[in-house]
Amino acid sequence: MHEILTVQLGQRANYLATHFWNIQESYFTYGGQEESPVNHDVHFRPGVGADGSETYTPRTLIYDLKGAFGTLRKNNALYELSEDLAPGQGLWDGKEILQKLASIPQSDYQKSLDSGTAAPQLSSETVRFWSDYNRVFYHPRSIVQLNDYELNSSIMPFEDWSLGEDLFNDIDKEHDLLDRDIRPFAEECDQLRALQIFTSADDAWGGFAARYVDRLIDEYGKKAVLVWAIEDGKRAQHATKLKREMNKARSLYSISPQTTMYTPILDPPSRLPNTLRVNNFSGWYTSALVSMAMESVTLPTRLRPHHDFEALLSGDDSLRRIFELQASIIPPKEDQGHEGSQSTRPEVPRPGSSKARSRFHLDFTYDLPDSDNSHIFNQLQVLRGAQPEEGENEEPVVEDLGMARKMRLYNSEPMFHRLHTPLQYPILDSFPHDMLTLPTPGDKISIVAALTASTRTADRIRGLESVAGRAFAVDERENLVNGLGEIRESYETGWMSDSDFDDN
Repeated sequence: MHEILTVQLGQRANYLATHFWNIQESYFTYGGQEESPVNHDVHFRPGVGADGSETYTPRTLIYDLKGAFGTLRKNNALYELSEDLAPGQGLWDGKEILQKLASIPQSDYQKSLDSGTAAPQLSSETVRFWSDYNRVFYHPRSIVQLNDYELNSSIMPFEDWSLGEDLFNDIDKEHDLLDRDIRPFAEECDQLRALQIFTSADDAWGGFAARYVDRLIDEYGKKAVLVWAIEDGKRAQHATKLKREMNKARSLYSISPQTTMYTPILDPPSRLPNTLRVNNFSGWYTSALVSMAMESVTLPTRLRPHHDFEALLSGDDSLRRIFELQASIIPPKEDQGHEGSQSTRPEVPRPGSSKARSRFHLDFTYDLPDSDNSHIFNQLQVLRGAQPEEGENEEPVVEDLGMARKMRLYNSEPMFHRLHTPLQYPILDSFPHDMLTLPTPGDKISIVAALTASTRTADRIRGLESVAGRAFAVDERENLVNGLGEIRESYETGWMSDSDFDDN
């Protein structure tokens, strides 16, 4: 079935992943409806509820700190009978004094989902936690609360990269995280295809993710590992910004060489088109914006028929694993001639174009200015909704891939693939209602999203090298600077791997 197992690490990752799961839930079709083009078995798992009924829940593990889950309970309506709620007396025969934290009131949106009534309109004020706009039920095994740290604690903030590394090592030593959390989900799969990881990269979750990836590679070395590394895009004081850069350097150095894909994501991006209104201080808003690109570009992994997404990312030599996430919103045809859409229209990649693009409406990876001088090594475009021009919707089939590769190298052309699906991105009631200023006929929009490996990555790594050279202690500085330098070299023009000289 080519299943994908997801791991969510931290508050920002869970905000993004909640939008992702809401979208997957919206693709389900029921009796009398046309079959969905999405294969739900890729991300969802069948099971049996406490009352013996069949269930269908996301194949995911959700890690977060104490106080971060909001009103989300480990046991929900599907599994509420799975645990005895009356605590046992144990070995203590004395008088018990039970102390409970005040419960968080359920949001009106969640109440409406439970009662089956019309959902109220969400806002940045009513969304307190990522669970406030969650639309799916999770298996109890999916919820993993880490009680060592508390959300937004000023006494013990979960910010330093090494804190996450130490926390993982302590928990893994005590419980063996893979045996306790990953293995039960992995053993349910017929043909586990990949492990998808949502994580923060510029705080302690980066260290936690680095050690988690180490263990996953040791255990599932032949499986693809796709990492979405979320970085705080808001402005900060110098000391805070320096700490974030140090954490980013460690995450990129420790994680990217081991993965199939490592995609840094600025949340929110530094530049927005005039067709978008985003509250930068609301994780609900900014993660919704990221979800449009992230969910769109990975759509081929769950479409029927099966697409070899990982092979398209590997390019010619499988060495460039750091990708930029980019996207453009394509206005409806009837709106393309209106005043207000003209400023963005030239930036939209022409449907059917076979040329790799460097300019998009939204750049989620770098806050560097757009540059036509950057060289693209590999690009995967996913066009959803807008119709390609006749005869140009598919890439030409090349029988001799070796010859095609030599011709690309000879002509200095990038590796390029474009996939098209008529399935548009749905705008749900869990999505910010006022974020898009363009018309959304049928509450759906057309998007072109891309994953790109280019020379801009070398410029970004060079900046991290500079930070590492002046901010880290001597015992860590040399390995980090040298390691980042080796990664950077493969994203510079003129660099060639040993395989480029292999005629075979």
